[in-house]
Amino acid sequence: MKLLVTGGLGFIGSHTVVELVEAGHEVVILDNLSNSRIEVLDNLEKIIGFKPKFYKADLMNIAEVRAIFEENEFDGVIHFAGLKAVGESVEKPLEYYENNIGGSINLLYCMRDHGVKKIVFSSSACVYGVPEQNPITEDSPSNQVTNPYGRTKFFIEEILKDCAIADPTMKITILRYFNPVGAHHTGLIGEDPNGIPNNLMPFIQRVADGRSDKLKIFGNDYPTPDGTCIRDFIHVVDLAKGHVKAIEKIEDKTLRIVNLGTGKGTSVLELVDTFNKVNGDLVKYEFAPKRAGDVPANFANPERAKTELDWEAHLTIEDMCRDAWNFTKNTDKK
Repeated sequence: MKLLVTGGLGFIGSHTVVELVEAGHEVVILDNLSNSRIEVLDNLEKIIGFKPKFYKADLMNIAEVRAIFEENEFDGVIHFAGLKAVGESVEKPLEYYENNIGGSINLLYCMRDHGVKKIVFSSSACVYGVPEQNPITEDSPSNQVTNPYGRTKFFIEEILKDCAIADPTMKITILRYFNPVGAHHTGLIGEDPNGIPNNLMPFIQRVADGRSDKLKIFGNDYPTPDGTCIRDFIHVVDLAKGHVKAIEKIEDKTLRIVNLGTGKGTSVLELVDTFNKVNGDLVKYEFAPKRAGDVPANFANPERAKTELDWEAHLTIEDMCRDAWNFTKNTDKK
């Protein structure tokens, strides 16, 4: 298939581009570089052997998006592009609603106008909010969101559901994933956010390479075995392969919602200790007060992904820590 990947130079998008190409698909990337770097395009070339077709464009500019659809005949879209910092979304809700929802609507208009019927949407487990129980299934309440970023994901899901009702020939898969970490085994692409990181692993990496002195672990008296929050960490390469499975099996169902996770909870402290065990004692940490809104535990029930997409996670926490540090070391040498 010829696929448009929005946000294709970002952390998850770039890894998905690699897996799509290796599975035999043709990929066109759209990215506005607001939270990614153009150098990723060169590194993708080193991994896959050629430079993917790339458009520097913004989904908020519908004229730019239309031009891309007029120049290409796409079989489907994988939609990653969007603002994604939870804390920033609380401070700037209007910008998040405008960008994430408005950009997605522009994309859907262009798809409709050019007869593109297949879309895989990058959603998030944050739509579940504070889960009533673990592991979380796709039937768990998904309107319990606690921040504007998560609400944009929820609202886009609802828009996609309405599109499926309006046009039953649409094929839509919504992927709700948990906590992506790690990097490509080559060390050429990984998570390297602009500005202050929003996720745990980039903070760990910054302490490991000396950019920060200590890692702050927020809270150590949660009702968990070691007192720190439990999350479902998934290797970004496993996650990327889930997107390949999703687009290849998209014809099976008009609307499909699937969790992508390992089904295993790992505490923040376990992740840090594993990083130190695998890579050497590089990360010093201290405990800090709990943050408002942090959920004690959340992890996926990935059974639907296994039965409907023939997908499951294979890479371990050790792999995630090793690959993340390999990417950090490789980046520092550039």
